[in-house]
Amino acid sequence: MVKTFSILHLLFNFSTKTSRFFQIEITFALLKIICFFLNQKTDEGHCSKVAAHYNELQECGLAVRNQSRIVYLRNFNNWIKSVLIGEYLEQVKQKNRQSISVLDLGCGKGGDLLKWKKGQINKLVCVDIADISVEQCIQRYGDMKSRCYSNEHLFAAEFVRADCTKELLAEKYQDPDIMFDICSCQFVYHYSFETLQQADTMLKNACDRLRPGGYFIGTTPNAYELVKRLEASETNSFGNELYSVTFQKKGEYPLFGCQYDFNLEGVVNVPEFLVYFPLFEEMAKKHKMKLILKMTFAEFFKEKVQNSEHKMLLKKMKSLEQYPSAENSGSPGINKEDYVHAEDYLKNPQARPPIGTLSKSEWEATSIYLVFAFEKLP
Repeated sequence: MVKTFSILHLLFNFSTKTSRFFQIEITFALLKIICFFLNQKTDEGHCSKVAAHYNELQECGLAVRNQSRIVYLRNFNNWIKSVLIGEYLEQVKQKNRQSISVLDLGCGKGGDLLKWKKGQINKLVCVDIADISVEQCIQRYGDMKSRCYSNEHLFAAEFVRADCTKELLAEKYQDPDIMFDICSCQFVYHYSFETLQQADTMLKNACDRLRPGGYFIGTTPNAYELVKRLEASETNSFGNELYSVTFQKKGEYPLFGCQYDFNLEGVVNVPEFLVYFPLFEEMAKKHKMKLILKMTFAEFFKEKVQNSEHKMLLKKMKSLEQYPSAENSGSPGINKEDYVHAEDYLKNPQARPPIGTLSKSEWEATSIYLVFAFEKLP
């Protein structure tokens, strides 16, 4: 890992006599040369596999999802997204934006539509690589619209089926001059790190139509955490009964195309790629983006849960499991080791049961992610 990543440190630490603009341009050119010799670009890549994966996923419905072993994990991740989206919508509103436009890259089936409705935005463009996901997103929006009262505000929406790692979205918008205040990219950007060209095309789509002062926000796996867990493992994989991550081999982590397979209970695996964040940050500078937030899910949770509104939302979204409860104490098949941390906390005289928690297995699964936010410079 150190040998591979040290290449970047050589590239990024130019002489201070060189202007910052030329540092970025030279860095980008050198990265292209590296990727050419690594011969990591493919004609089709894994994008078709990703599209096929999401096209094959069945819409299971709320009742089934609530019976899943990872229901609290999903709700927790959803809470992270809700807080992130809410905070940056508020930042936009504080800049006196009267009409807010949002680009949702990798919108999936429309899981964030309600968040945008609550944020009272004016325009939403939803983009995804999977045809069926886009169709379901359109249906969800239609259902939401039909349930609105006549005097209730709902944003206008536009839907685009496109591979954001290979196609330029500017050519597909209904309004060719549209500009956005926020681009949201949740659990998606890492698919683009198959090649430099794909990662940069995704960045261009995310950032080029942002207004100065606009934000590119998202969630993505933390490369450092993934590699740390892999190196601590005796094999090429790690995980627990809920999730698993499998690499092709240990010790070599190329800047692009570093593939691993991710499995989460109830979800068929699909190829993903490591995102080395210092490289991601450097590439973003080419698109006039400044990093303003980078936190692990654990850090983000610890900070944001101190806010009373965020804490109330955590309860409302049922993002933590009550412990002890009939489901997790004494039931057959429950792994007691999953709740040792909760038992230890309850030994505190000030603790009042039941408390909110995630199982150890769920926490291990969600703690491989981080949140990020970039701001568009003038």
